[in-house]
Amino acid sequence: MTATTLCCLGLLAYAAPPPSIGIYDLTYALKFDAGDSQQVAAAWDHAHAVATLQGIVNRDGPRLYVRFVAARGVQCDDYWLDRLSAPGQWLERVRREPIPDLTTLINTYRRFINGVVLYDPKVPATSNLASTLAGVEDLIAIRYDPRGGSLYSTLVAGGPRLPVVRRLLREDGTSMFTGQGTIPDTDMPSTGSAKCDAYLWLNHQFIATGKVDAAFAAFYLDAWWMNNPAAASPNQHTLTNHDYFVAHRAFFFDLGIWGDETPVDDPKQKPGTDLATLKALLRTAYDQVGAQRMIHIGGFTPWAYKYTNHPKAGGKHEGVPTEWELTRIASAYNAFIDADALGDAAMANASFYQHFPLQPYYPQPWTTRQDLAERGYLDSHGHVRLEKRQFIIFYVGDFDSAAWVYQWMPKLWDDPKRGQVPLMWCISPVVERRAPMVLDYLRRTATHADYFAAADNGAGYLNPGMLQAPRAVSALPEALDLWARHCQPFYRRWDLTITGFIIDGYAPGLSTAGLDCYARFSPNGIMPQQVPATLLHGDLPVLRAGYDLPGDPANAAALITQRVAVRTIPFHWFRAILKSPSWYAEVVARLKAEHPEIELLDAPTFFELYRTWLKEHPDAAQGKIDSPR
Repeated sequence: MTATTLCCLGLLAYAAPPPSIGIYDLTYALKFDAGDSQQVAAAWDHAHAVATLQGIVNRDGPRLYVRFVAARGVQCDDYWLDRLSAPGQWLERVRREPIPDLTTLINTYRRFINGVVLYDPKVPATSNLASTLAGVEDLIAIRYDPRGGSLYSTLVAGGPRLPVVRRLLREDGTSMFTGQGTIPDTDMPSTGSAKCDAYLWLNHQFIATGKVDAAFAAFYLDAWWMNNPAAASPNQHTLTNHDYFVAHRAFFFDLGIWGDETPVDDPKQKPGTDLATLKALLRTAYDQVGAQRMIHIGGFTPWAYKYTNHPKAGGKHEGVPTEWELTRIASAYNAFIDADALGDAAMANASFYQHFPLQPYYPQPWTTRQDLAERGYLDSHGHVRLEKRQFIIFYVGDFDSAAWVYQWMPKLWDDPKRGQVPLMWCISPVVERRAPMVLDYLRRTATHADYFAAADNGAGYLNPGMLQAPRAVSALPEALDLWARHCQPFYRRWDLTITGFIIDGYAPGLSTAGLDCYARFSPNGIMPQQVPATLLHGDLPVLRAGYDLPGDPANAAALITQRVAVRTIPFHWFRAILKSPSWYAEVVARLKAEHPEIELLDAPTFFELYRTWLKEHPDAAQGKIDSPR
């Protein structure tokens, strides 16, 4: 019986795979001397060319797989390929055909590309323009460098002599974008910044004209990386993340978000020019698609290199405020962030994985009142039995990024103590776009103690308060209905009914309309920051987000004990970031030994019990109870 027949019978969810895939080992581009500019340039150039090629090649089918990302002793690309190739899985019978070098790689897939987009080493922003044009016009991005041995010399001036279809610099090698006069091909006066002129050119020529799919954007570090490659690990240029966004014809950018300073990569610009340029790009994207589709921004502020007060990043603002301000601005234009944040930002092969066929529905059990009664949580009258007990839930995060899920799950999910204590794994369901096979694998291998909720702040990271009218920054119409319609299909597929954390950041808290919005797709619970300690909105239980836990299990248990003791309600939320099941098991063991009245519940039990308690306590349901965080 064939795989296709089994699929038709409902025994397999997988579509027919390709007969073979090319495997290209790019790990050589991780081995360079950060003090040698030619080695640094070669590492950048090879990764950029391969990523743009891969996005084009894999756009309508899984053909090319790249080895590049390793983390915590695991070669992540091998790990996921091996799981996809396990017995009964999607790629079980697919041949792997190694490709020995870059020239062979180009020749193998030459039919998919039209040539090269050449970009300017003197204007780093043009590297992101090149990735944009690569997706729109099926071109490989190559940096102009006429030195012998460069990638330009190997592939354009020599070797296969790929034709230059697009130039982002003049024929004589001088810069096209100078920060003077008018912006090329427009009648717009220069901003005084070559960087921002380049992005406004892109806005005018490609976003405003509909040549890109404006529902996809990519905030990834530009070629400025070559000035400070040792600021983070070698894969944190995040070039291998480009492939998915090239495949979707996204627009790429790398711009600061603070209006009160100049960025380290463009210190002569007028303060706020980066910010004004970013707003212009987002507004044009909104005008193209934003009233009908949420805008998916992959990537994140490259905080180790630019825009923060990190050493050599040149800014005065700290990392979290920079994150919150970026999110506030993006949200104002109906954009959410798929937050590939340093230093776990690298991902490869998303253009390949996007073709993994998911099940239409992944069910999860919910707890009924009868279940609660049978387990002793309700008395004979159906009331919550506290008996001095205090109930806690862990927000197991942070998984609002495909890259973080891709890198961390090989370590966390394979932990030998997973299944010993109930854990609420909070993962953004929009991860299914770039890492669908990870979410499928987690569901197929979950224990009874693993339950899934959505990460901040739903199907993507944004500030929902910035969707509410009136809207600061953009003054656009309210977009709560659009957000609900965006989230609903993701929540339905994964049977999600809880949003484990809502980061309000610098945005307004949820209004009545905002709470109504979440009740449409997250009916069993939300945990915002800017709400009363307790609230029942209709039938939606709302609990204000609590404390982040420290890294040492003993200190974490002590903090839980301290916070529980001072709060006036018996339900408590705690967040931990990238902690293993073994870590949670140790925290719980300490609590049981020293404070047995504190009980960790599974998510369905916690929220159904909390809802029942709210209905029994009108002051709590109406947000009238004052309790410390």
